[in-house]
Amino acid sequence: MKTLNIVGPGAVDLADRLVPRLDGRVATVETLPETAARDTDAGAAYGLSADGSWIGAGDGETLDDLLDSLTPEYDHALTVGFDDAHLPTVAIDDAEPYGDPRLAVPDVEDADLDAIHDLVADLDPRVTLESLVERAKTSPLAERSGAIATFTGRVRVKDSEDDAPTTQLEFEKYEGVAADRMRTIRSELEARDGVFEVLMHHRTGVLEEGEDIVFVVVLAGHREEAFETVEDGINRLKDEVPIFKKESTVDEEFWIHEKA
Repeated sequence: MKTLNIVGPGAVDLADRLVPRLDGRVATVETLPETAARDTDAGAAYGLSADGSWIGAGDGETLDDLLDSLTPEYDHALTVGFDDAHLPTVAIDDAEPYGDPRLAVPDVEDADLDAIHDLVADLDPRVTLESLVERAKTSPLAERSGAIATFTGRVRVKDSEDDAPTTQLEFEKYEGVAADRMRTIRSELEARDGVFEVLMHHRTGVLEEGEDIVFVVVLAGHREEAFETVEDGINRLKDEVPIFKKESTVDEEFWIHEKA
């Protein structure tokens, strides 16, 4: 799912104009005032119509959590009015979002929709474990599959009791080379008997404690092939794909290859 944030005067109008230009299913997430919160004993309330349209209300949700839940089902998401979101952003007028906006427009009326559409097309998709599993289930060979095995790597706070707590990790890929190497690993693993599809994704940028880093999903005929291939997949990804990691703890920060 490709995600674009829009902030500034008229952001809702700009999102409404952009939606028809995007292919596939589009979700729009708007900021709401505090008074819009709805209390419910169930924690969340939903309304569902016969044609599948729905509305929802609840509490305890973060923007990242909400986007992750939308990722398996939608091709695009437009977030509107989130000034502090760590997302690719279009800024309208004098809006000052977190970080540098990917595109700045003077006002809604003069916004170049073609330029924004091109920006969205160039974005890297948001990937979750759930979206990879759903993709595996749509494989032409899924009817021959009796197993889907997965691996998720996370940001660990401590490796032992005496370690200084890790606050965040930062990952950088050797662009082009990393993607080519990952495709080679996938192709070689998929050549095994009984293995139908191997999907991998490694996130980049800054990830904080507890966040997911890397996913491996294997669609196979039986659990034995699935489990073995998942283990080989993550081991080969770590050993062979040029991805560089910087660790920040409460005491220091360092690139892992420099510390070793």
